[in-house]
Amino acid sequence: MTISNPGHASKRKEASPAVLVLEDGRSFRGRAYGAVGETFGEAVFSTGMTGYQETLTDPSYHRQVVVMTAPHVGNTGVNDEDPESKQIWVSGYVVRDPARTPSNWRSRLSLDEELESQGVVGISGIDTRALTRHLRERGAMRVGIFSGNAIQDEGVLLAKVRQAPEMSGADLAAEVATKEAYVVPAVGTKKFTVAAIDLGIKGMTPHRMAERGIEVHVLPATATLDEVYAVKPDGVFFSNGPGDPSTADHPVALMRGVLERKTPLFGICFGNQILGRSLGFGTYKLKYGHRGINQPVQDRTTGKVEVTAHNHGFAVDAPLDKVSDTAFGRAEVSHVCLNDQVVEGLQLLDQPAFSVQYHPEAAAGPHDAAYLFDRFVTLMEGPRA
Repeated sequence: MTISNPGHASKRKEASPAVLVLEDGRSFRGRAYGAVGETFGEAVFSTGMTGYQETLTDPSYHRQVVVMTAPHVGNTGVNDEDPESKQIWVSGYVVRDPARTPSNWRSRLSLDEELESQGVVGISGIDTRALTRHLRERGAMRVGIFSGNAIQDEGVLLAKVRQAPEMSGADLAAEVATKEAYVVPAVGTKKFTVAAIDLGIKGMTPHRMAERGIEVHVLPATATLDEVYAVKPDGVFFSNGPGDPSTADHPVALMRGVLERKTPLFGICFGNQILGRSLGFGTYKLKYGHRGINQPVQDRTTGKVEVTAHNHGFAVDAPLDKVSDTAFGRAEVSHVCLNDQVVEGLQLLDQPAFSVQYHPEAAAGPHDAAYLFDRFVTLMEGPRA
């Protein structure tokens, strides 16, 4: 939860001190950036050099404090075209050198002003390289950012950080998902209808499907199987989202119902973890996760290596070296991260269902994985059971 003190002008905040305190006791001192106050979350780092606006508005970052590894952030300001949702979802933001003056023809506000207007507490002027190295060595952990009147003795601040909830065991999808169903119409001639389960969906995802002639019915995370099939879907999609997949019992039960009907199914990110659980695999928390737009993944079905956009701190525990028997037929790992051999995709061999752990819509780039939406279309074009 972010507690901010609005009304601080930028020139006052520039002189306002700020401190970042990690749960293991390490701290960094800098300057306030965005809103002034205090905030808590899980400290994670993102390696993208561009696309900060898409990162900030990605619901998968709910309750996380994002550290930008790129040293210069905010150069292009904030525009009205690039947000992936209606608000900033990160609980805090950490940058080294914020742009003093944004420069882009679409910019309407500075990043600092946008963070302040949405009550997002941040910190600038710290050694983000040192902080990132620390998180790589020690792992993602709870963190607090404090500025202005929120700064107290560091022992008191550390105690507050250690009282904050952990990401393991967090059930967050319903907190970021739509409460009411809505429709994204197909672009051009409508070819298919897809029911998309919103677990934290990004705006570009239904748009990528709409570009392929798909009418997308975006449904709440709490949708029932009857509500899914009330839209007469040709395929069902499970989106990205925040939190620990081990808590997602309702989405798992819903997906199993879809698999039982053998409806073409596609999942990304959180949806990949839901498919893993639906097939009987476990999930686990990564040490520091994958976040950014430069992660190398191999599509094992083609041998092609793609540079992909990621945002996940959990992964599926499935065997890389064999085909597994599941309640829904044979399954195999279809994609793998070349940095650490983490499972990045699953596919069923006996019915039309597959998933990937990353973000093929990649609004900020790269676009190597856009073909996965075409693969989903091919499944819906195929013969039905």
